[in-house]
Amino acid sequence: MKFLTDFRLLLLAIWLGAALFFIAVAQSAFAVVPERELAGAVVNRTLSILNFTGLGISAVLLVTSLATARGTKRYWVWMERILLFIVLAACAVGQFVIGLWLGMVRVQMGRPIDQVAADDPLRIQFDNLHEWSVWVLMTGMGAALIAFFIIANRKFGAVTIKSDPTAPYDFSKEFKI
Repeated sequence: MKFLTDFRLLLLAIWLGAALFFIAVAQSAFAVVPERELAGAVVNRTLSILNFTGLGISAVLLVTSLATARGTKRYWVWMERILLFIVLAACAVGQFVIGLWLGMVRVQMGRPIDQVAADDPLRIQFDNLHEWSVWVLMTGMGAALIAFFIIANRKFGAVTIKSDPTAPYDFSKEFKI
């Protein structure tokens, strides 16, 4: 069971690391690439990869949570599953709902986003969708981080400490409440 838990933690850590790296890539792309339209294409492609891996990893983690649930408290098992479902939902909504809406708005604009006035209704809609995209990704990342700590703190059986009644420094009897 410990190996499966370590594998699950590794998958979750890989996705969280990729999500943090994506933030750096997005900021760097807009700072380095001369055309914002090209930088947006890089960020869009990278976000798609992040969302699809998030879908796959959270699905695998949800399925494997069925095997690791024995011997742990039900509350923490269900909390982990709910958080992993939030990661899955955030990736799905980010990719298949918000991503598609952003694409449709960009097609309706018919020109690069920088050439659209800030008070144009399509530009306002694009900015609002972009903000929703950021919040959905941050929600998925937060849920993944909390699930990581829940999985990492799982106990694998009771630890029994045998006390020696003749030991001179046995305080177990004196401090019982």
